[in-house]
Amino acid sequence: MTRSLPLLLSLLLMGIAFAFTTNPPYELQIPPSFGHRYTIPEDNPLTVEGVALGRFLFYDSLLSKNNTISCSSCHQQALAFTDGFNLSIGVSGRPTFRNSMSLANLLWVRDFFWDGHSKTLEAQALIPMDHPDEMGLAPEKSAQKLQQTKFYPKRFQKAFGTNQITPKLMAKALAQFERTLISANSPYDQYLRGKYTLTPAEKRGLDLFMRGSNPDRAIRGANCAHCHGGAQFFQNRFHNNGLDASPLDPGRQEVTGFEEDFARFRVPTLRNIALTAPYMHDGRFKTLEEVVNHYSDHIAQSRTLSADLRGMISLTSSEKKDLIAFLHTLTDREFIRNPAFSNPF
Repeated sequence: MTRSLPLLLSLLLMGIAFAFTTNPPYELQIPPSFGHRYTIPEDNPLTVEGVALGRFLFYDSLLSKNNTISCSSCHQQALAFTDGFNLSIGVSGRPTFRNSMSLANLLWVRDFFWDGHSKTLEAQALIPMDHPDEMGLAPEKSAQKLQQTKFYPKRFQKAFGTNQITPKLMAKALAQFERTLISANSPYDQYLRGKYTLTPAEKRGLDLFMRGSNPDRAIRGANCAHCHGGAQFFQNRFHNNGLDASPLDPGRQEVTGFEEDFARFRVPTLRNIALTAPYMHDGRFKTLEEVVNHYSDHIAQSRTLSADLRGMISLTSSEKKDLIAFLHTLTDREFIRNPAFSNPF
C-alpha cells in the first residue's frame, strides 16, 4: 500500500497534465493601450477548445427555430459583426426592436445590449435564442438539438469535460469566442505606432474629434472624445444623445426604473464605424454624414438630454468632411478578415 500512493499520485498528475494539454488556455493578445480593466469569469476561463466550440455555435443555424438564423446572421464579420439593417430580421420575419450592435472589443464592456439589461456575455448569449423575433427557440430545445448530433457532444467533452449539452455550457462557449473579437489594428492604431501617416484632412478630423469647443477663446472642436474617447472609442455609460424631443423608446429606464435614465442608451464603439451603418439604436441614420449633421445641427432638447451635448457648436462643411475622414481611419481591415473569427464550417 505504501508503494501505491506515489503511483496513484503520478497517475493523477498525468491525468491533469493530459487534460491541460488537450484543452490549454487560450492566449489573448491584449493591446497595451486598452488596459486590463476587463473581466473574465473565474468559472469560464478562455480555453482553446472552449473558444473553438463557441465559434462553431456562433455560426450554426441549428440554434434557431427553423434552422435559418445563427448569431452570425445579425453579426457579420465583414460588417464588423453588425448586419447592415436598420433593425435585424430573425425567424419570424418581423423586425426586432433595435439595431444590431458591433461585437468588437466586448471584453471591455460591462453592460450589454443598447439598454444594458445583461451584465455578462454569458447571460447575453441566451437572450437572442429565446426571443421570438430573433432565433425563436428556447435554449433548452437548442441544447437538445445539438445533443442529437454526432458533431457536438464530443466537442463539449473536449471543451468542458462533459458530453451533456446544456444552455449554460452553450452560453459559456459563445462568451469565450466573443471575448476574442478584439479590434486594434486600424490606420489610427498604426498612426499611434508611427506606422501610418494621417492625411491633412484626417489629422484635422482627429484634432476636431479630440478637442472640445471654447467659443470664448475661439477654439473649435466637435468634443466627440468626451463620450467616445480612450483606446476603445466607447464608454461604459448611457446617454440621451438628442435624437428626439419626445422619445418613444425609454431605453435604459426600462432596466433601472430611474427617471434620469429615460431615453438613454449605451455608448457604442466607434471602431469600424464606417462599416457598421445604419446608425443609432433604431438605425435611423444611413450615413456618417447624417450622424455628423445630427450632432452638429439637429440635437433635440429633451428632459434627459446629456449635459455633454448642450451647447454643441455647428461645424462647417469642411470640418464635417475632415471629421468623417478621421472616422474612416478607425476601420480595422485585419479584424474583418481574420480567419480566427470567420465561419468554421
